[in-house]
Amino acid sequence: MEAMRAATSLVSASKMDAVSFSSPTQMSSEVGIKPRFCAAGCVKCAPVSLAMRSNGSSSSSSVRSECSSSSSSLFSSSSRLATGTMKSAKEGRSSSSSAAAVVVKSLLMKEKGAGTHTFADTRLLETLRDFVPLLESNNRGGTGTGTEMYAPDFTSVDDEIDMSFSLEVQLPAALEEDKLWQRMRQEARWDAVKEPLLASYLYSTILSHRSLERALAFHLGNKLGSSTLLSTQLCNLINDTFMEDASIRSAMREDIKAVKERDPAFVSYSHCMLNFKGYLACQAYRVAHHLWNQGRTSLALAFQSRISEVFQVDIHPAAEIGSGIMLDHATGIVVGETARIGNNVSILHQVTLGGTGAVESDRHPKIGDGVLIGAGATILGNIKIGDGAKIGAGSIVLHDVPPCTTAVGNPARLLSGKQSPTKLKEIPSETMDHTSFIKGWSDYII
Repeated sequence: MEAMRAATSLVSASKMDAVSFSSPTQMSSEVGIKPRFCAAGCVKCAPVSLAMRSNGSSSSSSVRSECSSSSSSLFSSSSRLATGTMKSAKEGRSSSSSAAAVVVKSLLMKEKGAGTHTFADTRLLETLRDFVPLLESNNRGGTGTGTEMYAPDFTSVDDEIDMSFSLEVQLPAALEEDKLWQRMRQEARWDAVKEPLLASYLYSTILSHRSLERALAFHLGNKLGSSTLLSTQLCNLINDTFMEDASIRSAMREDIKAVKERDPAFVSYSHCMLNFKGYLACQAYRVAHHLWNQGRTSLALAFQSRISEVFQVDIHPAAEIGSGIMLDHATGIVVGETARIGNNVSILHQVTLGGTGAVESDRHPKIGDGVLIGAGATILGNIKIGDGAKIGAGSIVLHDVPPCTTAVGNPARLLSGKQSPTKLKEIPSETMDHTSFIKGWSDYII
């Protein structure tokens, strides 16, 4: 309870004007806590050092020390932190959410397993995680000029605070508006704290970049690069494509939001951007499609080949795909050249949108908005799947499917018959319901 009261005190104190600490080491000494940060850094500190510097601090000494010892428990530390912060406010010192956020983040950097309160420490860390976004949000409530300098008035502060350092946060105004990207960075920082082994990886893929576009271009470039197709060249090409096409920038955000809303296995935005190959394959396709439309056919087809090799997803760059797309699991998905996929569509693994015949014509399916296509479904020919329709897993569809209906089987037939098919009342791509129709379709019993 003492720790919870300390955390609450930090949040309350964050609403005032700020006291700036010269560094996390000095901050600890200000409130009577043993320093847990080394000034020069060491080999063990290096990965975490990168992640710590990504939070906007200009101090090169903001690194977590793996070699220093700390005998005080997390609970006693948090109590002194809260007491020191509130004392500063009562004495008329300037304090702010910026300084409070640094206090909380320093507390979060407490090594797990130290002391005798391992379980309680972990529980408190999980609680404090919710406070960091709030403090950072208050910290960005400035004039919106794009770069905010949080420099306290040192005239009323003791001489023990080094006036040569002030906490500087530089965030472009455009990034302040991109809440999705800010949330992704917060998640990456927290993951770097919890798993120091991933700190360098998270820094290079997310925390070192100023926008989602840059981060995604870097990640895709490294995924798709090869010994003959250099990742550095791909990074620049992908980033330029993102900057040229506003529709791609919008779609990449709608796609990741779709995954969050529809996939129960969703953990975080950062995890989705780094590890969901369906999401990555879809964004890489968008780059290839942009190149195809520019007449850069050879490069677009090279992209298609690498996407297929790396993600096991084969989408022709000439195919047209909307936004809000979720390719769940994604392995084995094939989309032909003249296929079209609408908005808000969910497609599972092993789905084929294939053509029929050898004539170069419009020979692939057209998928409407809000459609759900189950795992292993095959849709062949220039047919139309109406808006809000559902295709059951393993079905083979050879004819048009009316809007808001369910087609299942091999060959597929409409639920309740062609003359009066059952109409769906909800959007199947959002509900992700694959099995409720079975009661009205078959008397199959195991």
